[in-house]
Amino acid sequence: MAKKNYVLDTSVYLTDADALFKFDNHDIFIPLKVLEEIDKHKKRQDSVGINARRIIRTLDDLRTKGNLQKGVRIDKGKGLLKAVSYEVLKDVIFPSDLDLRIPDHMIIATAMAVREESTRKTCVVSRDINMRVICDSIGLPAEDYTTERVVHSSDELYSGLAVHLVDDQVIDRFYEDDDIYIEEDEVETEWYPNQYVLMVSNANEKKTCLGRFYSHFQPIKKITHSKIPDWKISSRNKEQAFAIDLLMDPSVKVISLVGRAGSGKTLCAIAAGLQQTIGLRENPYDRMIVSRPVQPLGKDIGFLPGTMEEKMLPWLMPIQDNLQFLVGGDKNTLKMYMDKGKIEIEALTYIRGRSIANAFIIIDEAQNLTAHEIKTIMTRVGEGTKIVLTGDVEQIDNVYVNETSNGLAHAVEKFKEYPIAGHVTFTKGERSEVATLASKVL
Repeated sequence: MAKKNYVLDTSVYLTDADALFKFDNHDIFIPLKVLEEIDKHKKRQDSVGINARRIIRTLDDLRTKGNLQKGVRIDKGKGLLKAVSYEVLKDVIFPSDLDLRIPDHMIIATAMAVREESTRKTCVVSRDINMRVICDSIGLPAEDYTTERVVHSSDELYSGLAVHLVDDQVIDRFYEDDDIYIEEDEVETEWYPNQYVLMVSNANEKKTCLGRFYSHFQPIKKITHSKIPDWKISSRNKEQAFAIDLLMDPSVKVISLVGRAGSGKTLCAIAAGLQQTIGLRENPYDRMIVSRPVQPLGKDIGFLPGTMEEKMLPWLMPIQDNLQFLVGGDKNTLKMYMDKGKIEIEALTYIRGRSIANAFIIIDEAQNLTAHEIKTIMTRVGEGTKIVLTGDVEQIDNVYVNETSNGLAHAVEKFKEYPIAGHVTFTKGERSEVATLASKVL
């Protein structure tokens, strides 16, 4: 493979602090403007700030081994890293349409300078779509940073459901409680623990049955839970039945629920959490902890006045809406349960360092988290705790992740092969006729 020059945009370093080490033996040029941009983010208290601080420390370590201006070896078997300015070559012709006072344009100009003084192919790597478009428009090769991508497209994300054709009598036997095994050579794709199966008769496609797969050495099990009794919640479709079955199963510790707005994923999670913390029957969990990323405005939680709970409440209005629905519209319910310690509002900003035992944790809008943030949250889980991640990978507000690299997608793909985890993809909206239609046509 011919050696190349790569110019990495600020967005790459803020997404992955180890990006320098992922370009084999190719040389990497870091524009001085990128260093300035990284410095602006170092005080942030989220994953972007963490990555900014990490890459600064990495660069500080590298400069002790050489000279960033002249070029320093990144690692054994790796290429050189060199800091460079767009003014290195005064003769570079830069389009007058692009304002050099704009940071992105300065980085592009730097890449052009690098290309001008080298015989190798020079490529810009950026998470910024528009920056890649501009590069291509002026004849400068550009590509996305895809190392953090867990799947090639959102369509390839594990759905948690398999459709399997069987003989007509197999379905009859299943309903008669006979043990039905699915051999490994009977399926075209790999199946995973806690994957749900829609068995369809090959003689009559309307004759079906639903079951839960554990392994090819265990029989398909019927769905045990499809209702949450104390809160009068019954599944309206098969995906909701799958979700309730997982949410009410104490052996499944990690659950991911993905689906469009109004599909019922958050409502099912909250109802199951309430059922198992303050329900009239057995309560295996001491409390329910709910949180979601403070993402849409990119503001730290400190910009809102009041206590931590008061700061989080505006972001948790969807949670409160669901709670009020479950208890008949009582606006004081959330406060009452919080006062009793049965429901906790937790800011993800401050979850690092905690160890949470015997709790039912719900992380809503998890698609706005990075893989690092998901790891930070999930490594806080103590004994006897179940964690539920909900979100829609097609509605992302975090500019540093996309539908294939976000933390929720990582959790779905990385945990799918483990028996303590389960996943359901919701495909049908159930909020209202208006909401369902709007999600389709708008």
